[in-house]
Amino acid sequence: MLKPLLVFGTRPEAIKMAPIVAACKDRPQDIAAKICLTGQHREMLQQVTDYFGIQSDINLDLMKPNQSLAELTAACIERMDTVLVREQPDCVVVQGDTTTVFATSIAAFYRRLPVVHVEAGLRTGNIWAPWPEELNRRITSLVTAIHCAPTPQAADQLRKEGYAESTIHVTGNTVIDALLWTVKRERARGSEWRKKYDFLGDQRMILITGHRRENFGDGFRNICQSIRTLAERLPDVAFLYPVHLNPNVQGPVHELLGTLPHVYLVDPAPYPEFVWLMDRSTMILSDSGGVQEEAPSLKKPLLVMRDTTERPEAVAAGAVELVGTSVEKITERTMAIMTDSAEYQKHQVDKNPYGDGSAAPRIVELMLQQGWQK
Repeated sequence: MLKPLLVFGTRPEAIKMAPIVAACKDRPQDIAAKICLTGQHREMLQQVTDYFGIQSDINLDLMKPNQSLAELTAACIERMDTVLVREQPDCVVVQGDTTTVFATSIAAFYRRLPVVHVEAGLRTGNIWAPWPEELNRRITSLVTAIHCAPTPQAADQLRKEGYAESTIHVTGNTVIDALLWTVKRERARGSEWRKKYDFLGDQRMILITGHRRENFGDGFRNICQSIRTLAERLPDVAFLYPVHLNPNVQGPVHELLGTLPHVYLVDPAPYPEFVWLMDRSTMILSDSGGVQEEAPSLKKPLLVMRDTTERPEAVAAGAVELVGTSVEKITERTMAIMTDSAEYQKHQVDKNPYGDGSAAPRIVELMLQQGWQK
């Protein structure tokens, strides 16, 4: 039996690790996985684990009010080391580029345990954007035994950085596994969501998300100003914005958008509800990483309000555009997509570059092939 320790601590990690948890459960004769939650997020993390029916074996409960990244990192390494000594896993599985991933991979390295990095090889080339995620994933790559690259381009990046060919595998992205399962389930529950969002009626709807640290300050004010301008120019379109709880986001959003008649500021949506909103939307404005991967599967044009992206495949495919936080560019490109059917259709792609929904079983098979079982 292979004994992997699956570690995650934030909502995005939980979404992308849920298919791996399920794939491990599908092979009970081969794998006895344990699940460790760091608690980097708390309420948002529990929403996802409840939805996917994930029961944790260990919870580090790291979340504290106003803790610094240094405090979070130190606590995670120290507590994870205790877990690794006690549990003696055959390998440690992490996903993405959070502080949980960085700290867990370092703790595993100190104990000479192999690390499986899901969603490996993403890069912007700038350690300050996204911050601190770019540095987190680069350091994680240094100690990784199996790089599960979501795309050929991500795999090529790892080769350029000198990682051994035998450690690099293109698996697809597990977020597509989770998305396809969730879309099917939430479409069946559509009447529930339509009732909750009955104020939208049959209007076209632009879905907005924003939370990146590098956009705090002028970036968010620019984003909000562009939405004000668009709301004036598109009076027949609803703008739905689930607003992140961070005060750096709440402040400018409510100040600049709080009084506009068809801009709806709502609480952050749990994952299944947000998937339904993406599916219901006409197009999406976002600075999120995961939405860049999901939108192509739903055929939703997406403008990414960032200056760089570690997910260039969707840009190359034509599904996604980078517009930064320029008021003029966000406004101009949104207007073009919303008023020109040919421009809209250009952003709808037939094949999502991030996968076919079978990434998790591939990753589990790779783990079994390594011979790590004790």
